[in-house]
Amino acid sequence: MKTKALKHLLLIASAITLAASSVSAQQNQPPETTKAFITEAPAGAYKIDLSHADLTFRVNHLGFSLYTARFTGFTAQLHFDPANPKAMSVTATIDPRSLALPSPPEGFLETLLSPEWLDAAQFGQITFRSTQVEPTHANAVRITGDLTLHGITKPVILDAKFNGGYAGHPYDPNGRVGFSAKGHFNRSDFGIRYGIPAPGTTMGVGDKVEVIIEAEFTGPPLKIAQ
Repeated sequence: MKTKALKHLLLIASAITLAASSVSAQQNQPPETTKAFITEAPAGAYKIDLSHADLTFRVNHLGFSLYTARFTGFTAQLHFDPANPKAMSVTATIDPRSLALPSPPEGFLETLLSPEWLDAAQFGQITFRSTQVEPTHANAVRITGDLTLHGITKPVILDAKFNGGYAGHPYDPNGRVGFSAKGHFNRSDFGIRYGIPAPGTTMGVGDKVEVIIEAEFTGPPLKIAQ
C-alpha cells in the first residue's frame, strides 16, 4: 500500500510540474506581432482630416504643472493596411508658426518662435517620417520614425491605438480610420536647450516633451455594389 501511495504522489507531482511548465512557457511567449486590425476600412492611401485632428504637446513648468500647447497647421498622409499593420507608414509636416498657446503673455509667442527656441524663421518645417511599424497587441502599434526638428533629425517612437474605421457612409463616401497616439522626446537632443533646469532642480522648463495626437484620416471612396 505504501508503494502504491508513493507512486500516486509521484504521478501527482509530475502532473503539477508539467502544468506549471506549460503555464510558464505560455507566459514567456513573445506577444502576437502580426494581428490584423478588425475593420471594414479598406487598405490604401489616406490623408488627415484636419477638422478631426489635434496635435498637442506638454512640458514640465517649474515642477508645478505640465504646460500644454498645440500646433494647428499640419498635414499627414497614411498608408493603411489593416491586414498587415507592419506594412503601414505615415508622414507628417508641421508648420512651427502655427503654434497656439493658452492665454500667452504679450510677446511670449514671438519668444518661442525665436532662435532661442523653435527658430521658425530658419527652420520652417517640422517633419516626421515613419521607418518601422510594429504591432504590440490588438489594435495597437509602435511607430518608429525620424523626427526633424530645429534642423536636427533623430528617431522618435509613438505608441498608437487604432480606434476603428469604416469603408464609407452615404454622408461620408470615403473610407475613414481613427488613431490616438502618444510619444515623447528630449528637446535638448534637437538643440533646444534654453531654460532646461539645472541638475537637481525644477526651476525652468523641462527637457522632456510629451506629444499627444488624435487623428482621423479619410481614404479610398466607398465601393457601391452594382
